[in-house]
Amino acid sequence: MIAIDDVLIANDVVEKKFVCNLNACKGACCWVGDYGAPVLPKEVKILDQYIDIIREGLSDESKKMIDNWDWKDKFTNDQWDGAALHPDGSCVFLIKNEIGISMCGIEKAYNEGKIDYKKPLSCHLYPIRVNRNPELGFEAWNYDEWDICSAACSLGNELKVPVYKFLKEAIIRAKGEEFYDQLAEAAEHHFSEKP
Repeated sequence: MIAIDDVLIANDVVEKKFVCNLNACKGACCWVGDYGAPVLPKEVKILDQYIDIIREGLSDESKKMIDNWDWKDKFTNDQWDGAALHPDGSCVFLIKNEIGISMCGIEKAYNEGKIDYKKPLSCHLYPIRVNRNPELGFEAWNYDEWDICSAACSLGNELKVPVYKFLKEAIIRAKGEEFYDQLAEAAEHHFSEKP
């Protein structure tokens, strides 16, 4: 376990290797699962602000869901907000590119310069899952091993890229550059102590 500020980071975050391989998985994390992507309260406000712009690039089915229901839903006994899911389990923001790879409609609007918000932090940080404990004043960052990401693990091993390096941009977005630098230093120290 690595501790930086109020964050406890599982060793797997520095030990495991990971590089998304969209050609293999086709973006399965956008359409496989029981819950929508967790969205922080401040992200709900941002997405509410941009929903009309994001909606333009979505499928007719997603537009209908947003119009008749909402883009968000409550999960785990109303404990947190998440992106709404279609009956087949796909995210309301899922779009597909010309070769059938699932992508984020929010990120597409961001990449096109239409909004200044990339995507939910929980998606950007994946395969790190953040468990917040505000009562005790800390967060736990754990590596989420999911069989749909086996190709990402294989590619990460082949390229020798640890999870934290693959997620550098997302980690900096979440906690800042100084935090990332401390994590990178802790990772180097962690491996220097291994026999």
